[in-house]
Amino acid sequence: MITVVGVDGSELSAVARARLDEAVAVTGPERAFRRLGPAPVRARRLDGPLLEVVDAHLEEGEGRLVVLAEGDPGFFDVVKELRGHGVMPEVLPALPLASRAFAKAGLAWEDALVVTGERLDRVVNACRAHHKVAVLVGPGIGPAEIARELAPTTPRALIVCEDLGGPDERITHSRMGEATTRPWKDPDVVLVLDPLHRPYEPGWVAGARPGPPEWALDFDGGGLSPEVRAFVLAKIGPRLGDLVWDVGAGSGEIAVECARLGAAVVAVEREEESCARLRRNVIAHGVKVALTRGQAPPALEPLADPDAVFVGGGGADVVEVCAARNPRVLVCALRTVEQVVTVLEILRRHGYQAEGVQIQSSRLVLHPDGTHGLAAADPVFVVHSSRSRSGESKP
Repeated sequence: MITVVGVDGSELSAVARARLDEAVAVTGPERAFRRLGPAPVRARRLDGPLLEVVDAHLEEGEGRLVVLAEGDPGFFDVVKELRGHGVMPEVLPALPLASRAFAKAGLAWEDALVVTGERLDRVVNACRAHHKVAVLVGPGIGPAEIARELAPTTPRALIVCEDLGGPDERITHSRMGEATTRPWKDPDVVLVLDPLHRPYEPGWVAGARPGPPEWALDFDGGGLSPEVRAFVLAKIGPRLGDLVWDVGAGSGEIAVECARLGAAVVAVEREEESCARLRRNVIAHGVKVALTRGQAPPALEPLADPDAVFVGGGGADVVEVCAARNPRVLVCALRTVEQVVTVLEILRRHGYQAEGVQIQSSRLVLHPDGTHGLAAADPVFVVHSSRSRSGESKP
């Protein structure tokens, strides 16, 4: 018999207390034991990897094992791990850490993302793209690491929640610079907030907003037709947790569309007039896009490594530098066959599976005499390539 008991620093329920009293053994992380406070635990304590402890207990076959977990053990915690191991435990949850963190901060959280995991880049990209994120702290993912990765392109306010429900509970509003240098004591949750965010209309779904009602839109000064852009977006596959570079961004139509689909985006553009149009398009569509004004490739050097890259402007040297940063996907829009041959060679040399396609669309137009005809747009060559990063986790 195995029972998972969530603890959050408050008094245990009568059922949870009874399970602990009848248990022959108890296991769990040190922080969960601390959250029990002065409540006595008479059963022997078992330390070690959870599944090894569970297997050993099941082999003995007698008595109840209680597994302690922080907050709600069905929320990014041990219930999934146990069920994946073929164990169907009884579960007695407590208050989730994220819920307690937002309550302590005095904030609503139906519009917040809650993230965790082993990949700091995905966590930070979610913070870049979303206005309100609760990060469940783990090894290598804490206030200092988050602030260091976000600075200086993504200003955010941090609320660091330490020892929630424990005797040393502390809620700290921190600037990013302070967060990288201050010594933190056992943080549980970091709330990452965009201070410039304009509130959405009341929604019907918690967390991230639903996807846009349509994409491949018309844009002010757009350089690619919506038909070409639809193909490009399909090959980029922007998603929450990704960082997308739009190099030679022009008016930012690819950057804006990727942001609308949930990705964090950096647009790189050298022309001031294009940057002005890009800013207008970003504001018009209510998305977050970090703009780097400069000439690629040098402007790319300080940027965080991307998950996907679109190259809409620049020569072979730009494609070379982008491919060397090892994105999962790299897509280029080109105007001549000669450029296609060069780009395919570069991508294949860097280990990508690359293909090319020519896209030409014709739009229906109304002539002055009342008849209809077709107006053909200039053809565009799109080279798309992909590969899986070693050890990349599935979304």
